[in-house]
Amino acid sequence: MTTNMAASCSLVCCGEESDSEKAVIVRFSNGSVKNADKLDFTMYKNADESNPRKKSRRIMAAESERLCYVGNNFGAGSLKCNNLCKYYVGVLNRQTMQMEVHSAQLFNMQPVIPGDATETAKPQDATQTYRDKVDSLIEAFGTNKQKRALSTRRLNQVGGDTLHQAVAKAANTVIDQKGLEALQQEVAETEIQGDLALHLPPCNAGADKPENVYLFDDLLSPVEFGALEQAGSKMAVLTPEELKKMRDDAGCLCVVKHLENMPTVGEARDKAARCAFYLSMLLKLARQKSITRKFGQEEGCPRIIQNKLLRTFTVETFNNGRVQNILSASMRSKLAAYALALLLHMNHMTGDLTLLHRDLGITEARMIEVAKSMGLTLIKQARAKAYEAELRDTNRHASLVLPLVKYDQFMERRKRKKMH
Repeated sequence: MTTNMAASCSLVCCGEESDSEKAVIVRFSNGSVKNADKLDFTMYKNADESNPRKKSRRIMAAESERLCYVGNNFGAGSLKCNNLCKYYVGVLNRQTMQMEVHSAQLFNMQPVIPGDATETAKPQDATQTYRDKVDSLIEAFGTNKQKRALSTRRLNQVGGDTLHQAVAKAANTVIDQKGLEALQQEVAETEIQGDLALHLPPCNAGADKPENVYLFDDLLSPVEFGALEQAGSKMAVLTPEELKKMRDDAGCLCVVKHLENMPTVGEARDKAARCAFYLSMLLKLARQKSITRKFGQEEGCPRIIQNKLLRTFTVETFNNGRVQNILSASMRSKLAAYALALLLHMNHMTGDLTLLHRDLGITEARMIEVAKSMGLTLIKQARAKAYEAELRDTNRHASLVLPLVKYDQFMERRKRKKMH
């Protein structure tokens, strides 16, 4: 881009520039510098180039005969306007009469007094916190109001220390009475219940109908359900050969069983097909090690569903300087709970735990633990004769029956094998 100016001067834009190529504009906090030519400027950059949050950090130092000045573009002393504005600086070449426009970043230079910190400090001052230093200034130079507030805060601190001592004494008494091992067992059981409860779908334990305990709208909002119309229509017209291929590939046994027993016509068939597609996406997500933004594109998954899956069931982590989405152990339990709740709505409040744990790639014991934490009733198959048992479904099922079942948590400890 070239713009002709009045005094036969042209303006030249230099395009996009990296952080290391940007021009630097410094502003001194204590006024303007008279002899700027005598300042020695040095710029330092962060050595961690792989971390995207640290590689752009810069420190600018200016040194003169009397004072040193330091400014940076991160931390509390940095200028917030660098994140909100873009700065440009023009450099005029008097020979070609062209002014080049470069990207710039602004630094607020503050004076640093040499030898201020550690050389003259006493050993006990090195451990002082910022609050202790402020309190010392208030004691020496503060107003009467500030000194009264400091005295009140210190009195409250003494009362707090007394309370901490009383709590510690009570805790030691409880430990002596119940025993440390029993208390650790109770804490472990409470943590397991709490961690699992955080990853369950929203539950209305006081609902009057089973379908209102885990609401369908909490699993799929009306907007998300509407976005699945096209994907569900493709799922509804799968041929027996395609269903057989899906069964042979494994990983979608629950979906295949549901599609084989789907309603023939009407709104119920459309809802079942959409739920089957969403369940297939949950099962596919459970088998992924690292998830990219292209997840589900081959199957025609809508963008709103992709964002929901990444936001709800994955966590972000850094790997080789890049942000990646992974499925952690806790997120895998959360995904199992949401898939089971969806399966209950798809199959009259009953779910096949055996097929689901195989599709999710988790153990049967973990699947049963998730079902128990949701308050479901485990269905045990009655004993039968040998020829009847071959025809009967031996899979383990769970059903949502009101009121919800409250299971006692049991922590089994493995005994060490004796060495002979």
